[in-house]
Amino acid sequence: MLKRLIAIIFIFCSASVAWMILGATLVQRTSDSGSSQREKLTALWGSDQTQSAPQVSAQVTVGKHGYETVAVPIRSSRIKVKLDLEQRRDGLLWYNLYNVRFFGRYRIRNDTSSRRLSVHFALPSTDGTYANFQAFIGGKRVTDPTALDQGYVNFTLPPHEEDSMDIGYRSRGMGTWMYRFGAGVESVNDFALTMTTNFDAIDFPPQTLPPDGETPLRPGWRLQWRAATLVTGNGIGMAFPYPLQPGPLAQRITFWAPVALFFYFFVMLAITTLRKIDLHPVNYFFLAASFFAFHLLFAYLVDRIPIGAAFAICSAVTMFLTISYLRLVVGWRFAAVENGLAQLVYLVLFSYALFNEGSSGLTITIGAIVTLFAIMELTGRTRWSEHLAEAAA
Repeated sequence: MLKRLIAIIFIFCSASVAWMILGATLVQRTSDSGSSQREKLTALWGSDQTQSAPQVSAQVTVGKHGYETVAVPIRSSRIKVKLDLEQRRDGLLWYNLYNVRFFGRYRIRNDTSSRRLSVHFALPSTDGTYANFQAFIGGKRVTDPTALDQGYVNFTLPPHEEDSMDIGYRSRGMGTWMYRFGAGVESVNDFALTMTTNFDAIDFPPQTLPPDGETPLRPGWRLQWRAATLVTGNGIGMAFPYPLQPGPLAQRITFWAPVALFFYFFVMLAITTLRKIDLHPVNYFFLAASFFAFHLLFAYLVDRIPIGAAFAICSAVTMFLTISYLRLVVGWRFAAVENGLAQLVYLVLFSYALFNEGSSGLTITIGAIVTLFAIMELTGRTRWSEHLAEAAA
């Protein structure tokens, strides 16, 4: 009996090493796929976009021959943003691509003594493409839009008077979209931003402000940020929802596989010992191999077909392998009932619990406790010394 246990432990350890190697290859494949595909998609769609508020300044005379640059605050901001998400899957990863329409109307009041002001409006990304870009200052069109991004555009506004600046464009990016008031803590007056989305699962990046109003659109949301006065170093942003990622999911299921096999072997050892069924370590080797076949097939199938279909195919394959094999060893009833139920719980359902990363740990813990309770109740009146003596004999 002791030699049999040692052999089964050796099989379990060998299978665990195989799973660690498979998991490492999945990590590498996901990383390589992510790097190459991200470069291609960045060249096609652009990267994360962070739109900053315009910076207005004036050259004020100091003394007889000196000048000082003075910031001219934005008196009010009315901004509209429309985000349309287009998710794309390449290999083991999904990518969040989006189209953005931006329009901002800013009111500027010149409280300086200078008539000549300058404005700088940095575009959100250096690798982005901006269609239908239009900029108007005081109703006059800015003829060179790149000057707004690369430097400063000068315009005339008499002291103590106000004028408007309108800027709009269409673009597209990947990852997140942000709007920032400045490089540090900024004072904002009479601000309103309205954002509409075509997706329901909204989330906000770190160091961003939550919206003041949310209206469902079916699909999507209309989100509003409003403030009469605001002093903040945070911005406004949107983090797009990701579908279930095939690569990380396959990694998670693979690295947790030894735990699933441990539960399965534990239950099988208890049942076969109580029912005096002779399963040789070689039989346990083939059972472990059928478990490994599930993860090996899933690792190389999940990047080609939908996750649900890949999971169903792999589950059916491994159940067929195990049941068809054990029917030759111990008969149909044990293969289909005891083994089938154990494999369904500790391989299929165990792996399915890992689909939800947030609750997988709790689900597995509950499953382990329920398994322990069931085995304790099943073997509570068992005289192990007699069973082990018979097994040794």
